[in-house]
Amino acid sequence: MDLGLAGKAVIVTGGGSNINRGNTLTFAREGANVVCADIDEEQGQKVVKEANALGGGGRTILIKTDVTNWDSVQAMVKKTLDTFGQIDVLVNGVGWVDTPWGLFKDQTRATWEKMVNLNLWSTINCTRAVLDHMIARKYGKIINIGSEAGRTGEYRQVIYSACKGGVISFTKALAKELGRYNINVNCVCPAGVIPEKAEHAGKLTMTQGVSQETLPPEMKERQIKMYPIGRLAVPQDVASTVAFLASDVASFIHGQTISVNGGYSTL
Repeated sequence: MDLGLAGKAVIVTGGGSNINRGNTLTFAREGANVVCADIDEEQGQKVVKEANALGGGGRTILIKTDVTNWDSVQAMVKKTLDTFGQIDVLVNGVGWVDTPWGLFKDQTRATWEKMVNLNLWSTINCTRAVLDHMIARKYGKIINIGSEAGRTGEYRQVIYSACKGGVISFTKALAKELGRYNINVNCVCPAGVIPEKAEHAGKLTMTQGVSQETLPPEMKERQIKMYPIGRLAVPQDVASTVAFLASDVASFIHGQTISVNGGYSTL
């Protein structure tokens, strides 16, 4: 199926690592013009090089962005418009959880604040920054990357679960506000996604140094048992859903929370 994404201008926040690396490469493969908005320039440039080597017909660039900083986000949006002339799709992908996972009572306030800033404020900042442009054009697709933790509440992930629950509610409420402008807003909730290779995640991510290649066999087997489908997720599982929601093929899907979880949860 041709998703009609060729020539679209897409922003992927956190676009250099793991799930969002998959999103960046998938949009590039579909012929979109992609902004990899990432604070990690080294990792971002690696993915930009990969994306531009795919030959999809579009162009991928890196814009160094701190999604927790309003001025940085506004500058990223301005540079995107200066470069591509429009913004058709925003993927709010940045997310972070403190590792190793700890009990709420043992975490510091600094850790709570970092998780709230990266998981919730980043989505609010980037969404608001593109809205005036999308409303003026009466067109846009906003896809927020949530988490199954936000739907079920995960042990040792109290603040992360709360933030991702906030992203889900933000999606639903915003959809009611923006539907009249022909702007689709949806949320994709993965379960755990471990990079296929260690180099697929940067030094600033929660999956730094972790990969499916290096997981001890007993740990991998234990994790697979959590998924009725019988395997671990890969970033492409999420990216395929995101690309579909970013297309006009999915224009009547609005305000929805879609799990990509291999059966981990059926809520």
